[in-house]
Amino acid sequence: MADGARAAGSDADAVMRGVRLAVDVGTVRVGVAASDPDGTLATPVETLARASGKPSSTSSDVARIADEARERRADVVYVGLPRHLSGAEGSSAGVARAYAVALAHAVGPVQVRLVDERMSTVSAHHALQAAGRSGRRHRQVVDQAAAVVILQHALDTERSTGRRPGERVEVAPYRSVPEHGGVAGDGTTTVE
Repeated sequence: MADGARAAGSDADAVMRGVRLAVDVGTVRVGVAASDPDGTLATPVETLARASGKPSSTSSDVARIADEARERRADVVYVGLPRHLSGAEGSSAGVARAYAVALAHAVGPVQVRLVDERMSTVSAHHALQAAGRSGRRHRQVVDQAAAVVILQHALDTERSTGRRPGERVEVAPYRSVPEHGGVAGDGTTTVE
């Protein structure tokens, strides 16, 4: 953990000093953004190709994000949770939740949180167009830009509330043999 390492029993949702990462999970690519240690500004990091199949802590893209979290000594990783404008969740939200669980296993004990990302990709497209990038040229960076939008929103929420936004992803330790046919390492989220 970063400078904001928590003592046992401290408030896990209180904002501490430290780098934050954000991830925009797409069907083909994953965008990654990072903040400065003071949580002031979100900047793009990279766009990764999504590994095929069900996400796991050993998938190449998940492992790369875990490496980035370790290198930057991240205190929290925000994963965008796509919702419909009504607030309902569709299949993309299920994909993001599964990805967040895999990521939580890979980066633990760093906290992973799901945050509402309605309109982040649309906002990213508009920002790139305003910057003069053509639709064809911004396809490769729109996921990074969406991750920046997700992270900047989370940082703004932290500043205004003094709390980490979103749902905390809780993961059970991997078991060598799943019990009752369940999947080893299933995770859940808790709303804060």
